[in-house]
Amino acid sequence: MRLRDLGFLCVLVGAALAMGRGVIRSASPTRGPVATVGARPEVSARVDQALREGWKAKGVAPAPATPDLAVMRRLNLALAGTVPSLEEIRRFEAMPAEGRVGAWADELLRDRRTADYLAERFARAFVGVEDGPFIVFRRRRFVAWLSDALMENRPYPEIVRELIAGRGIWTDRPAVNFVSVTRDEMTERPDPERLAARVSRAFLGARIDCAQCHDHPFQPWKQDDFRGLAAFFGGVRSNLRGVSDGEDDYHPLDRKTKEPRTIAPAVPSHPELLPAAGPPRERLAAWVVDPRNPHFGRAVANRAWALLFGRPLVDPVDDVPSLAEPPKALDLLAADFVEHGGDLRRLLRAIAATEAFRLDSADLPDEAASPEDETWAAFPMTRLRPEQVAGGLSQSASLATLGPRSFWLARLVTYTEGNDFVRRYGDVGEDEFAPRGGTLPQRLLLMNGELVEKRTKGEMGNASSRLAKLAPDDETLVELAYLCVLTRRPTPEEAAHFTPRFRDVRGDARVDLASDLLWTLLNSAEFSWNH
Repeated sequence: MRLRDLGFLCVLVGAALAMGRGVIRSASPTRGPVATVGARPEVSARVDQALREGWKAKGVAPAPATPDLAVMRRLNLALAGTVPSLEEIRRFEAMPAEGRVGAWADELLRDRRTADYLAERFARAFVGVEDGPFIVFRRRRFVAWLSDALMENRPYPEIVRELIAGRGIWTDRPAVNFVSVTRDEMTERPDPERLAARVSRAFLGARIDCAQCHDHPFQPWKQDDFRGLAAFFGGVRSNLRGVSDGEDDYHPLDRKTKEPRTIAPAVPSHPELLPAAGPPRERLAAWVVDPRNPHFGRAVANRAWALLFGRPLVDPVDDVPSLAEPPKALDLLAADFVEHGGDLRRLLRAIAATEAFRLDSADLPDEAASPEDETWAAFPMTRLRPEQVAGGLSQSASLATLGPRSFWLARLVTYTEGNDFVRRYGDVGEDEFAPRGGTLPQRLLLMNGELVEKRTKGEMGNASSRLAKLAPDDETLVELAYLCVLTRRPTPEEAAHFTPRFRDVRGDARVDLASDLLWTLLNSAEFSWNH
């Protein structure tokens, strides 16, 4: 039996080495057919034109186009939450150069990794990041349901309708977790005011909750606007039988008399779009997603832009109506989104196909805009989110793609280690697009943390060991290390610095040197930024 087990282990090791050798040596696709690119959404050209007009009006010269591999890295980080694997890079470079970026975007948008990652990003806006009330809230169930909806490319308005007006048990009907997460233990009912704030920020891109106590001094929102929105949730219940609707109205206290007031449901704008009859939450949901409601389309277009660029078109992402006249590009994307039935996948594809998404992030000439400029004349550099750093650390240590097709044990280890790393690194919380700087503990975690140590040391399955043993020469080893970590090839200066260090080094010493190279690249400033 022991000989049989040993033979089986040898077969597994041999297969792994053969796969690694194929990924390292071959430039042909490693799995699946080469994707074909879909037609570029027409709105992308209109957004390009709108941005060019802005550049011309301000006398700005845009940055040059960035290499395809850099765009690939942006797409993987924004949509899948991790850097591309060496396996994916080989497949990407085997595609016809004309149109391969669009083809890769199409492929990623159909990938389960993208559905899972975007579900978590949207869930932060919908239900927050906390565990919520015990028993009646299941965040993980909610995220899994949202991931399935995105994977199926369900129309976004349908998803929002179900979130606002859903009924049932939070396990059988996961969408109702949107309501049950606000359950107040004192009243034993969902909080109408928290729900109104979620609806206004997540689906309308408006901070109407800033008028909760008094009329907003700088925005058009009044206290009555917020209370009218909260009143749609005045009768909602959440108990062991699930989320349902009752007959109670919303009775907030009057600030002057301190007596309860009865507030009728009312929308803050475009009242003609509100259905006259029906249950309150269903009426509100219909008003929110009505194609004629300009707030809804702008809110999702602004959030989708932020997901891909790391920064929204209008900042902050949940306060779009603060501008008297939103950017033309935002209205173009919102109109196309509405025209195509709330197709979120098309919206993301359209943004990824814009000229702005493919511009370089390098410093611009003095007469041009900086990457922080509102003109979008260069791709804005932003720090990677904690889960993107964790995903990049794990993926860069594996030549094959980590994801749903990986062995279950590998998926479990990656998930567990990633969650532990994010907890130590520091979760950004709900305000995820706010500018932030790196911290000393974060740098120390990358330099000395357990995940980095595990992923860079010369164990059998790690990239450092496989590159050291399978790369045909020193130049290729250094090149592949750069591709695994930074999704680019080394510059001549970088290659000249690292390659001679591997000359005549063999065995364990070569593996250790490869580990040092990967550790160095992972700790470079370049790894921790999207660019």
